[in-house]
Amino acid sequence: MKYSPLGSSGLSVSRVCLGSMTWGVQNTQADADEQIEYAIERGVNFIDTAEMYPVPPSEETYGDTERCIGDWLSRHPEKREDLIIASKIAGPGFTYIRDNDLISSATIEKALEDSLARLQTNYIDVYQLHWPNRNSPHFAKHWPNNVKPSQQDVKAEKVRMRDIVEGIGKALDSGKIRHWGLSDDTTWGIHTYLNLCEELGVAKPVSIQNEFSLLHIKDWPYLIESCVFEDIAYLPWSPLASGVLSGKYIGGARPVGSRWTMTQRQGLFRDTTHSNQAVVAYCEVGKKHGMTPSQLALAWCDQVDGVTSTIIGATKMSQLKENIDAFDMTLSEACLADVEAVLQQYSAPF
Repeated sequence: MKYSPLGSSGLSVSRVCLGSMTWGVQNTQADADEQIEYAIERGVNFIDTAEMYPVPPSEETYGDTERCIGDWLSRHPEKREDLIIASKIAGPGFTYIRDNDLISSATIEKALEDSLARLQTNYIDVYQLHWPNRNSPHFAKHWPNNVKPSQQDVKAEKVRMRDIVEGIGKALDSGKIRHWGLSDDTTWGIHTYLNLCEELGVAKPVSIQNEFSLLHIKDWPYLIESCVFEDIAYLPWSPLASGVLSGKYIGGARPVGSRWTMTQRQGLFRDTTHSNQAVVAYCEVGKKHGMTPSQLALAWCDQVDGVTSTIIGATKMSQLKENIDAFDMTLSEACLADVEAVLQQYSAPF
């Protein structure tokens, strides 16, 4: 396993980050235990979760993924210091999470206490804002005029962001979090938080996790350049584009128990004609170069300059083993050229 600095945190994280959002719906506690223990055996020291998980989210399962991790930690307390655990506070969008409140200093205090209790730990290594309070161009809203920045109340947003930084500062001072980060934010969001942190004397965010894959490269190069220059770790989530890059949904297939057979909060927006054509082409590239489609997609993501650690997830142990193996693979120049040819043809398929 290879490791990289987590931005300015001083922490060293595995190039593989174990995602956990299936634990509690598609996966049981026993499954979570097996995944955690196998990942640790392979050198993974980085686990990502969120109060909102598992996915698909519901009031009945809210917080269960953190509970799965907490259950495992309660039985392996000696492992806590070896792990870097990242969790996230949910933003607005769920009536059953703090009455749909915005992220604020007050909601950070409440959400953090609840996450610590579920995780059965007294600190979180990286506490992340799951998405901005403002409407932002993520989750299929990245096409022109889907989100209109000219209609945002920027002054009010900065006031809210200042309050968030103050709340993060209190959490850092209390020792309940060691570092903090962003998720599903933009270049403007990053730099506004950097300015507020400098003004308020609060440690800056050490990471951002955004969707990034062969089917969704909108953060390259501008946002990733900002991350590299500002020493902020870039953590791709959904590097398999919700599983489609594995090839399992080709031709409209819906394997029993797969994520696309479940309720989709934002719909199957990745399931487009161009996405399907791109996946077929990438599957051919993987076959040509002796790797599975998933391994091609993950190894490609890992070699992108500026990527710190890639968040992977699995519902089966066979998938987890296959995915972790990808990070020991080096893509040849010929393979990268074949990938680039497909990428140029399908640079924005959804």
